[in-house]
Amino acid sequence: MSIKSDKWIRRIAVEHKMIEPFESGQVRASAQGGVISYGTSSYGYDVRCSDEFKIFTNINSAVVDPKNFSEQSFVSIKSDICIVPPNSFALARTVEYFRIPRDVLTVCLGKSTYARCGIIVNVTPLEPEWEGHVTLEFSNTTPLPAKIYANEGVAQMLFFGADEICETSYKDRAGKYQGQEGVTLPKA
Repeated sequence: MSIKSDKWIRRIAVEHKMIEPFESGQVRASAQGGVISYGTSSYGYDVRCSDEFKIFTNINSAVVDPKNFSEQSFVSIKSDICIVPPNSFALARTVEYFRIPRDVLTVCLGKSTYARCGIIVNVTPLEPEWEGHVTLEFSNTTPLPAKIYANEGVAQMLFFGADEICETSYKDRAGKYQGQEGVTLPKA
């Protein structure tokens, strides 16, 4: 496997609609104000967080169970800013919709801007031929409330090209998160 460069990302994003909407360069802070960067970087793509959030809450005393997940564990909001409570987490989704090629594995890493504030971004790998909006988890590891900004960079996707095409892709397996739109909760 080899990591894919900005040149490859631009080509595949356009030819195969791998990322929509796609920003071919890196959008950074301007004279009009600070923006956490997003778009194509040297060996990856910095994704943005949409304005749809599900904030973890325990007001209903629900038990977190990945086999029987309760929607009551979250409060849904639509906002340009999400405040994640101390030692808690929130779910969101990317602005970008992904279509991963059959010979590519995608891994997500949090951006250092958030990591340096104690906010961890967690996403599972995007397997070959997976498609959809990526559900993001923001864990606030601090004892203070933490702010997440919608429509700005939150994480970086790295694309690894395989030496050969996989025998069975996520699409072939009819994966349960295929084609997801919006913030998607766990499915058993």
